[in-house]
Amino acid sequence: MWGTRGGLSVSGPQFQEFGGNTTCMEMRCGDHVIMFDAGSGALGAGHALAAAGCKDLTLYFTHTHYDHIGGLPFFKPMYCNQSSLKLWSGHMGTEMTTRQMLKEFMRKPFFPIGPDYCSAGIDARDFTVGDVLTPYPGVTIQTGMLNHPGNAVGYRVEFAGRSIAIITDTEHEDGVLDETVLRLIENVDLFVYDATFLDEEMPNFKGFGHSTWQHGVRLAQAAGAKQVGFIHHSFNRTDDELTQIEQAAKRIFPGAFCGRDLQVIDV
Repeated sequence: MWGTRGGLSVSGPQFQEFGGNTTCMEMRCGDHVIMFDAGSGALGAGHALAAAGCKDLTLYFTHTHYDHIGGLPFFKPMYCNQSSLKLWSGHMGTEMTTRQMLKEFMRKPFFPIGPDYCSAGIDARDFTVGDVLTPYPGVTIQTGMLNHPGNAVGYRVEFAGRSIAIITDTEHEDGVLDETVLRLIENVDLFVYDATFLDEEMPNFKGFGHSTWQHGVRLAQAAGAKQVGFIHHSFNRTDDELTQIEQAAKRIFPGAFCGRDLQVIDV
């Protein structure tokens, strides 16, 4: 994980253990590299991937709010003429393509250069939510729509008998387990889940499009998931507070943990 915060990146002594970068995740399926989101964590990810000589990348967006794309213009493989980069999104439907989003985001007066300046081979693609994607041989990705303003997409990646789901930026209804989420995380080895708020905070944040660690545990128990990692931490949540959340969650579900920047998880 290269970034596990939501909303806004943060820094300071109270954010050292869990980190302050916004959402960016790297997944290795054999020799293939699949990225999910390009928040501020994409800066470190890009430098590491470029240093490792990785030239073939696939990047899926859960959605394109700033905290999930803010690091994209600083993602080093975008500027390597030997790199091949596929960018995928599906949450915008017919309103805008991935290519249009990229051009609108990287343009004056918001950014000094456009995507045409990037020397990598960039292939911007779109999918319909519900599609099953096959980016590489032996890799399948199920998709599902999440409950978020402007939409967001959940993913379930299966490779070599293992499964990982990315479920972030979704709001649950009190007392309801989302059927789409349950399908994506059924018996999964690991899923990462939006835990921006606490259950007791939710009444104050209806309609914000986020969930809680407590609901993540409820989903994990209902779906038979082996592990759940909490991400999209509030930018106000300190290391001490996240440690307390992690300890409380483990008492209920031993496979629960709070995600950290630079964390590596073998599945």
